[in-house]
Amino acid sequence: MRGGILKNLLAALGAVFLIMLALSLLLAYFFGGGLGHGDKVAVVRLEGVITDPADINGQLSELEERNDVKGVVIRINSPGGAVGPSQEIYSEINRLRKTKKVVASMGAIAASGGYYASVAAEKIVADPGTITGSIGVIVEFLDAEQLLEKIGLKGYVVKSGKYKDTGSPFRKMQPDEKDLLQGVISDVNGQFVKAVAEGRHMKVEDVSAIADGRIFSGSQAMKKGLVDQLGDLQDAIDLCARMAGIKGRPTVLYTEKKPFSLWKIVMGDSLSRNMDFTELFSGLRLMYLAPKPHNR
Repeated sequence: MRGGILKNLLAALGAVFLIMLALSLLLAYFFGGGLGHGDKVAVVRLEGVITDPADINGQLSELEERNDVKGVVIRINSPGGAVGPSQEIYSEINRLRKTKKVVASMGAIAASGGYYASVAAEKIVADPGTITGSIGVIVEFLDAEQLLEKIGLKGYVVKSGKYKDTGSPFRKMQPDEKDLLQGVISDVNGQFVKAVAEGRHMKVEDVSAIADGRIFSGSQAMKKGLVDQLGDLQDAIDLCARMAGIKGRPTVLYTEKKPFSLWKIVMGDSLSRNMDFTELFSGLRLMYLAPKPHNR
């Protein structure tokens, strides 16, 4: 008697499962672009301070190999970050454009290194209130010499060359050291300006005129020619689908991120692996970085 009831219960549960599965497949077919098959637009997120390009560049590289992905939207919400990683992301997006249509979608902020990455896209869509621009380079140092003297501490440095401890917090920076760093910063800033000019089809001198670190709203940036269209993420997806020749509502694929890492959030992955202790305090990292304004 009990065995018969259990058998009937299992059969009923199995039938319910099959019905739910069939309904899910039907919904996916009618509202998701045919069981996930067909042409897709992928959304890749670039968020936070840029310190390591490995995660996002890995996602872009994988999408490049997928025949079903016809377009990629880079959703950017970043104030910028380290120069090298920003340039590597820029290069990877440029590489992806050879096989896919690529649109940059700006969120709350896409400035400095975040803007650098966006200019590699074929089109840029920004919210009217997006904070963007901040075309420029910054490097900061800490001079703790007087503080150390007050508490009775003195730092000693053994170095192999005159400029090896440039930016050391143990002493004042000399004029020739400042000139040396200014030359490096000017060169890197010139690379930034050139990338913007090429990506936005602007004259170098026109970009140079606004490459002084100033920020713009999305609306202002559009008037300056720094973005193509005002709109949200969905507008960027629709634009990318049209550019890719996708008819009807596209299937949208959201790429996955790597597992959460508290240390990476606090320090950045490349910092946690590569930065030594003295570099952390000397500030010897060129940055494309902008402040992140917010509404109070």
